[in-house]
Amino acid sequence: MQLAKHPDFRLQALRIGREQAPLVVIDNFAATPDELVDLAAAKVFADVASYYPGVRAKVPLTYQQFVVDTLRPVVAQNFGLNAAGLRFSACYFSIVTTPPAELTYLQRIPHVDSLVPSELAFVHYLFRANHGGTVFYRHRATGFESIDAARKAEYWRHVEAEQHAPESPPAAYIDGDTPLYEETARHDGVFNRLLLYRRNSLHSAALSAQFIPDANPRRGRLSLNGFLTT
Repeated sequence: MQLAKHPDFRLQALRIGREQAPLVVIDNFAATPDELVDLAAAKVFADVASYYPGVRAKVPLTYQQFVVDTLRPVVAQNFGLNAAGLRFSACYFSIVTTPPAELTYLQRIPHVDSLVPSELAFVHYLFRANHGGTVFYRHRATGFESIDAARKAEYWRHVEAEQHAPESPPAAYIDGDTPLYEETARHDGVFNRLLLYRRNSLHSAALSAQFIPDANPRRGRLSLNGFLTT
């Protein structure tokens, strides 16, 4: 598979929340995104040992190299990192398949993927239906919008207490403000849009009460997700 930037590649460099965390939004990321959907449709998806509420499949190295080559200058300019050694620690095709009633508590609240601010994550949306985007959050009790090693213990004390509090979320996907979390930024899941952000920013997929999981890559909430480190 030959991958290239879309001729109408458009980048927005943003700062979100009180902590002003960097967020990059790229529309029209890949020149041939439908070929990625075709590739996903031929894959065998399986459950993975993580909190992700769905199934995943491996992504070819050609895509990973394309992402690294394309994002290296973006990372250097917008995240203040030395991106010369930019590389993947994980990369998957992902489809949300877990019904809301089966979500664990930690799948009902925002999460972080790492405690290290220099580690990055991206989501590349490959669906055209209205399957929601990504929302970033502030934890109301602590005011934290990101979690690092220094904040971990305090944050988890609150999470454990809140799980059994009256404000504990019901069995549903989070989609905006709740008694425990405040939305700081929202970006829709637009076909061929990519979001790049710090892995330790509190975030979650935005899935409405009307969302119906579908494991078919051509109909469901298909995305490409990756973790990058320098």
